[in-house]
Amino acid sequence: MSEGGFGIIYQAIWLVNNETVILKIFENSNNYSKYFINELKSFQHYSGLDHEYIIKYYGFTKELELNDYILVMKYASEGDLHKYLRNNFTKITWNKQKLHILWQISKGLETIHNKNFIHRDFHSGNILFDYSSKEECLDKQWKITDLGLSHIYIYIYIYIYIAVNNQSSNNEIYGVIPYIAPEIFKGAEFSKEADIYSFGMIMWELTTSCKPFDDVKHDIHLIYKFLDGKRPEITKDTPQCYANLMKSCWDHDPKKRPSIKKIRNTFGGWFFRNKCKAEFDQAEAIRMTLINSKKIGPEFSEKRHSEAIYTSRPLSALISKCSSIYSSLSFSCDDEQDHNYKYISKEQELDIDLKSLPSQILSSAIKNFSTSLKKRSNEVFLNAEIRGNYVGKRLRLANDRQNK
Repeated sequence: MSEGGFGIIYQAIWLVNNETVILKIFENSNNYSKYFINELKSFQHYSGLDHEYIIKYYGFTKELELNDYILVMKYASEGDLHKYLRNNFTKITWNKQKLHILWQISKGLETIHNKNFIHRDFHSGNILFDYSSKEECLDKQWKITDLGLSHIYIYIYIYIYIAVNNQSSNNEIYGVIPYIAPEIFKGAEFSKEADIYSFGMIMWELTTSCKPFDDVKHDIHLIYKFLDGKRPEITKDTPQCYANLMKSCWDHDPKKRPSIKKIRNTFGGWFFRNKCKAEFDQAEAIRMTLINSKKIGPEFSEKRHSEAIYTSRPLSALISKCSSIYSSLSFSCDDEQDHNYKYISKEQELDIDLKSLPSQILSSAIKNFSTSLKKRSNEVFLNAEIRGNYVGKRLRLANDRQNK
């Protein structure tokens, strides 16, 4: 069916139950041994519980000839969220479907966070639409999958916690660049707040049916722009209340992002209790006008860049480079005998193109240099003043002696 960051996805028939299932085959399983163990731990954590917004895991098996492990999970008949959005964009209204979809997704992420999990790879490709069972309630169709990168945090007493399963395969960090919170690129650990940032990007995807930044190359230069505050452009039909929540989710400061409980309550108020109804009705009218004038929709979006990558891939090298730039870019000011000042930029050492760096980094570096230079100037001025006073004092003493 598709190829993911860690293996190939197949559709199969489980003969015992005559049920269609999904097989996630971990090719070269030994290379992804720790990732596979992460999947196993996720399975163990969820298999005995009924999580209506998490895709059901049936168990593991093994391909004997190639010695590859296989994860068996429930088949989602309609594919992932992005596929659904592209196929049904005109039908997904502001005042109904969009809000209901996001309420269900927020319920799923809340389930994960309440179990002290962090998803770490949250994007539209890991949200599946299951419409195979007519007996299921309509509010139980959207399910989150691919928990192999998630971490479990077990809290002990009040102040101490132990991070269990605290490393991905070979300490590698995997993900899809536009959905990753900017602090991760500066070397921070994944957190629930990082998942919230990803949720904000999913909110934006529902407004356009396009994946964020699909028209540009996903490389370190795009990461620099994210660190500098760049976010997707908000569409004209987006209600202000929705835009405000979305922007708070992708706030640069993780502490300012809302909790998933607050997000779920907000969508519940909008969908079930008709809060901000007039705003969403107006947005739907604008949306239909834009669709009829062919200004929004997947068929009118720009062609995807060939290097816009939406499968999880190793990112540690890029993250290491970004975090080292933040920690290492500094200036030093040396006082030589002739008081000529020189500064040394780490640009030469790290081979950095300063023009491509985020203004935040450059501003910080310039500020550090200015502070250093000002401090040094004050020291020189103070030394000169002390020296002048000392010379003046000696002159006065000499004159006094002569007068005597």
